[in-house]
Amino acid sequence: MSHVAQELGTQPECWERAAELAPAQRAVLPQPGERTAFVGCGTSYYMAQAAAVLREEAGQGETDAFPASEFPRHRRYDRVVALTRSGTTTEVLDLLAGLRDAGVPTTAVIGDPATPVMSVADELVVLDFADEQSVVQTRFATTALTLLRAHLGLHTAAVAADGRTALAEPLPEQAASCGQFTFLGRGWSVGLAHEAALKMREASLSWAESYPAMEYRHGPISVTGPGTLTWSLGQAPDGLAEQVRSAGGRWVAGRLDPLAELVRAQRLALAVAAHQELDPDRPRNLTRSVILTAGEEAVR
Repeated sequence: MSHVAQELGTQPECWERAAELAPAQRAVLPQPGERTAFVGCGTSYYMAQAAAVLREEAGQGETDAFPASEFPRHRRYDRVVALTRSGTTTEVLDLLAGLRDAGVPTTAVIGDPATPVMSVADELVVLDFADEQSVVQTRFATTALTLLRAHLGLHTAAVAADGRTALAEPLPEQAASCGQFTFLGRGWSVGLAHEAALKMREASLSWAESYPAMEYRHGPISVTGPGTLTWSLGQAPDGLAEQVRSAGGRWVAGRLDPLAELVRAQRLALAVAAHQELDPDRPRNLTRSVILTAGEEAVR
């Protein structure tokens, strides 16, 4: 079994531990009314997107999400929360150091505390039980999001139950043989759709796209046809399933909590990788953390 397969299979247990941990971390996570930004890179950025939408929808305050490399330093926030599995990603470390110098309170949600992030973040939330050996992120990202959902009072036992269902039930029939994949979301599940597409690209080198569900109708549906699969991680707009089917594409409706639907999409990515005889533990051109040299940072 690959590292990524083993790790994605442990997610429900990690979510339960994160939910138990959340009350003890209340003081270092965004408080009601604080203007907050969540930042990350890659998978962590997509979790940041989901967390930002959940927080605003919960009425907790204005909340944004940015890739760490694109953070608007001219804006003022009461707190910035960085999601970083490795604690070594250059863009995250640079941003946290700059925010510290500017006097902006920061919290880092991390997998490995024995890393440089300890010296640049004001506060740490350590999810070492969800850290991973794999390059391709699964359980750390979803566990970090679960921590934030629980902090907002939005996590229930049903989420982990749905996660176990997502691990146990069969994948959609013949989905692994499709040649192109589109993932759709609404609200907070848009970020999860982006992450599902990223997993397909990373693990299986597949053509994978992602969109807000209504935006899919404004052009992207033109690529739908025989051999394509469109998967909705949240509730789909009325009539969209019929449009996909009439175009000749396969439709997968999200039935579980969107986070559990992401687990199903992760499993599909591994199934497609196996179908193509690829090793998901050795994704092409990727490393566990992006650490830039001084020359690369100057170009950036």
